[in-house]
Amino acid sequence: MSVRILAIESSCDDTGAAVIVDGKILSNHIANQSIHEQYGGVVPELASRAHQENIVPVVDIALQTAGVKREELSAIAFTQSPGLIGSLLVGSCFAKSMAMALDIPLIGVHHMQAHVLANFIDDPKPDFPFLCLTVSGGHTQIVLCESPLQMRVIGATLDDAAGEAFDKSAKILGLPYPGGPLIDKYAQSGDGNRFKFTEPRIPELNFSFSGLKTAILYFLQENQQKDPDFIAKNLPDICASIQQRIVSILMNKMVKASQETGIRDIAIAGGVSANSGLRKALAEYGTKHHWRTFIPKFEYCTDNAGMIAMTAYYKYLAGDFVSLDVVPTARAAF
Repeated sequence: MSVRILAIESSCDDTGAAVIVDGKILSNHIANQSIHEQYGGVVPELASRAHQENIVPVVDIALQTAGVKREELSAIAFTQSPGLIGSLLVGSCFAKSMAMALDIPLIGVHHMQAHVLANFIDDPKPDFPFLCLTVSGGHTQIVLCESPLQMRVIGATLDDAAGEAFDKSAKILGLPYPGGPLIDKYAQSGDGNRFKFTEPRIPELNFSFSGLKTAILYFLQENQQKDPDFIAKNLPDICASIQQRIVSILMNKMVKASQETGIRDIAIAGGVSANSGLRKALAEYGTKHHWRTFIPKFEYCTDNAGMIAMTAYYKYLAGDFVSLDVVPTARAAF
């Protein structure tokens, strides 16, 4: 009998639903929330309210697109952690109610584990063990992946995540929210070697971006005192220089991780893996260091239910289910 799973993603401000059948994603739909743009960031209360409005139509579209009826489902999956607790509650309550009504198993999924397994949605797929750099607005980690359900973090940020470094640098530059993609956009026409920012010396395989943000702030303040129009005149080069330094910090740690573990299958995942500079750098470093490199398609890089569905499929095969009294958590390790 085919395994048909409906997956729901509601960790932040995107409401997602996907259907996977026997390991193949048949639908993956997302409802975005534009209301947060005017506030310069995600407002948790507004996010949870929007999830309540979006979740029913998004689930209906996902099922219709996949050609799967509710009564044909084998299980319901949802993002259990980490994320905004109000947003997680909307998705988990909906999933629990539907699983109970259909009398089918419930699967709780760790959001960051799902980002890693986004690399298994399409071919080619990495071989185990492999290393995955997970980079998003809230996380920056190097994950050693031994099997679909066995992963351990061997390096992580000590303060801000790479996504935060992009977004907060954009805010300093006066760019609207979300700023990370705009830095990427302007960087594509800029010279990344024009302005130099120091790479922090962080021990082992860990990261730190707070010092870099401070350096960028002081750099801009100093140059604006000399020329109030400094940012406007040099925006592409500034963005390219910021992006190049963030990317080099990430990739240099991956080189070290590969050397220490002897692993040469290298993947990236998470929202920042959609960044063109990072994707290009991974290909270049892969050629230089003889890696096999893997990057999910753009639609599976940012928050989406397809990656939740893929993780749920492996959990279903392993019989890894949760009870109806399960509760979502804002923070949780792998």
